[in-house]
Parts: sequence; C-alpha cells; structure tokens
Amino acid sequence: MSNSRRAIELAKTVLILLLSLNALFLAWQTGLFNDVFAAFPVIGNVIELVRGTTSPVEVDGATIKEAARPMTIIITNEQGERFGVRNDTELRNFAYDRAISILGEALGSASSHSEVTEEQWREALSKSGVFFEYIKPVRLSVLDGWLGANMPDALEDVKIRRIFVSFGEERSRIYYQEYINGLFFGADTASTAGKAQELYMFLPNGAMFAFETGLRGSERAPYMLITSQVYHPDVRSVAAGTQEQLLEASLFVFGHFVAPPSYFSGDVLVCRGATFNISVYLDGMVTYRRTDILTEDSEAQELSLSEMIEQARMITADSIGEISGDAEILFESIEYFQGVYTVYFGYYIAGGRVYLNDDKYASVISFTSGIISEAELNFRNFTYSGYSTRLLPQRQALAAAGGEFILSYSDTGPEILVPSWAKVWF
Repeated sequence: MSNSRRAIELAKTVLILLLSLNALFLAWQTGLFNDVFAAFPVIGNVIELVRGTTSPVEVDGATIKEAARPMTIIITNEQGERFGVRNDTELRNFAYDRAISILGEALGSASSHSEVTEEQWREALSKSGVFFEYIKPVRLSVLDGWLGANMPDALEDVKIRRIFVSFGEERSRIYYQEYINGLFFGADTASTAGKAQELYMFLPNGAMFAFETGLRGSERAPYMLITSQVYHPDVRSVAAGTQEQLLEASLFVFGHFVAPPSYFSGDVLVCRGATFNISVYLDGMVTYRRTDILTEDSEAQELSLSEMIEQARMITADSIGEISGDAEILFESIEYFQGVYTVYFGYYIAGGRVYLNDDKYASVISFTSGIISEAELNFRNFTYSGYSTRLLPQRQALAAAGGEFILSYSDTGPEILVPSWAKVWF
C-alpha cells in the first residue's frame, strides 16, 4: 500500500476514534452515562459501534431485527454544509448508529402525510437534517418492523429508497420519495429536533447531491451522493469450506440434527432425508428443497412480510453469515409469485455490491404457506486485501454513466477482486 493510502486509512481511523470520543464526551455532559463509566471500555465500544448494535424489536410477538441498512447517509448542518458517507462500511455504520433513532422517532410520530413538489423536497434537503438512501426499495411496513416505529396502516405498502428527516426549531418534519411513481411526500412529526445535536460531531466533508453539481447525468440520478473519494479497497475472495462442512452447516440451520447418509453424484454432494433434499456444489452453492407436501393445517402459518424476511435473515446469518468474513449480507427484496414468497439477500463489502458468478444471490429463501420450501445459499468468504484501487472520480463517473452507479466487485473466480463502478438499472 502506498504512503498516501496509508495516510488516508490512518486519517479515517483517527476520525472514527475522535467521533467516538466526542460522542462519549457529549454523553458525559448530559449525564446519560455517569453511572456506568467505571465499567465502560472505550475501545470495545468503538468496535461495537462499527459493527452495528441495533437491538431487535418485538412486533406482534415476533422478534424482528434489521436485515438491511441504508447505503448512503448524508447529514446537513445548519449552515447547509454536508457530511456524507456511502462507500465506507465502518464509517457508515458509525453514522447509522448515531442517526437511526432520529428516523425511528420521526416515522413513529408522523401524521397527515401529503404530497409535496420536487422543489419543496429539494428545498428541504438544503436545510438541516439527515438523509437515508437504501440500495434497493424497501416497504415502509418492513422498515417499521426494523425500527419499531408503529406507523399508520395506510402507509404499509409504500416502497421507498430515500427518506429525509428535516430538523425544525421545535419539531422535525419527514420527507420521502415513493419508489413506484417517484412522487414526494411530507409529514409533520411529534419528535423534537433536539436530537439533532447528537449529529454535530459529523463535520462537513464536501459531500454533495448530484443535482447540485450541474454535471451531465445528474438529472437521471439527482439524489446520488457525490464525494471526492477515489481509492477503494481490493477484496480477497476464497471458498468458505469443504462440501462436507457446508453440508453440516446447512443441515443444522434447516433444523435437521440427525444427518442421513450422503453421497457424491459427480462433483455434487447429495443428502436425501425423509422430507428434504440438500445438494452441495464445488463452488460453495447449497440448494435445499422440502419434498413432503404441506397437508397439515397446523403446520401452515400466516406470516407478515417482516416475519418472513426475519426468518430468512436468521437462516442466512446462521449459515453463510458465520463465515462471510468482512462482507455484509443485506436484504434486497421479497417477491410473490403463484403462492410463493421469495426473499433475496446480497453480499456487500466496502459499501459495494458483490456480483457472484451466474448472477447468483448470497441467499434465496422461499416460503410456501409460511413454511420454508426451498433455499439457495452461496457460501463465500471475503476479506480486505490491504491494497486499494484508484477509480475514476465520482464526478467523471456520473457523466460517463449518465445516471446512478454503485461500487461493485465481480466474484467470478479470481482470488483478488478489484473494485469498479457499475451502472444501476433498477
């Protein structure tokens, strides 16, 4: 790694530590942690904040934990200056842990949602507040389950990628863009704007929305974050285990604790039980299929979208998530077709999407009558190599792409994955 890259990484580490220490100092000033500082390890706290520590939320008796995080967070101060983070997982997670309660409170107390113009939306973005953008659309009902916001039922089917909490003098106001038709909506909230002070530690870093640059292509991706970051980490990709190990992990995660005999059919390791089939391939792909017919009414169950996503998240986290290394595995979508709900998760690292060979997902889990009927798990291990690649500056990439683009890694077999920009087509 060059000296310039070492300097950048050192500066980033120092920034996170300073933000953490500043957060602790502010907490001490408010008296929130006066009685626990004696047993409060600073370095350990920093590590936990980086990993993310959002607590599970119980909804109608089911425990729901977030299955995805926004890929972009932009914090605008009272002077209209911005701190923004996208392609940096550690810093994104740190900002998320400081800001997500603000979004939860605003959503939970919002009322009288009404359509606003795009000009009103942009005017709001220019003021003090915090902006979240998810890489894929997410239903507000699912977001509500993750945050425990208890939103009105009428908003459950609204799908969004972008949402903004605007800080007023006394109360916050919330704005979001509906994904299907692109319309914008706003609502007053009962949440106080006092929580904005928790974000004062994030100093401006020159972040801009694409529409503010006036560059060609910005009209097709007006709310994309543009920063000066040009170096992005290379990633090492390796097999996550032997076929026998992956079979053992898969049997356990699907609840089959007594393993039937297995055998090889060519290069595929096959295990057939009384009610299921599992196949393990050389590239780390595992397929699971339930073979019995669901005939007992007592076994079928009604699950909400959030509950199905949560079950799929737990299966994913307890299998491929145990050996995925530095990668995040995030919820991408849930689809319905002919009585079957299918949940998709993808691999992400350094804020970038990992594209597996043959366009596979990290995991694909299907539900029939509330029961997991089929699944595909792709076991891979991703770690930072310690080296970085300089990519085309984002301003130039925006003009070249003519629209929204994301950081990407193509895992087609090479051990070292080099980052690149990929245009977003959804």
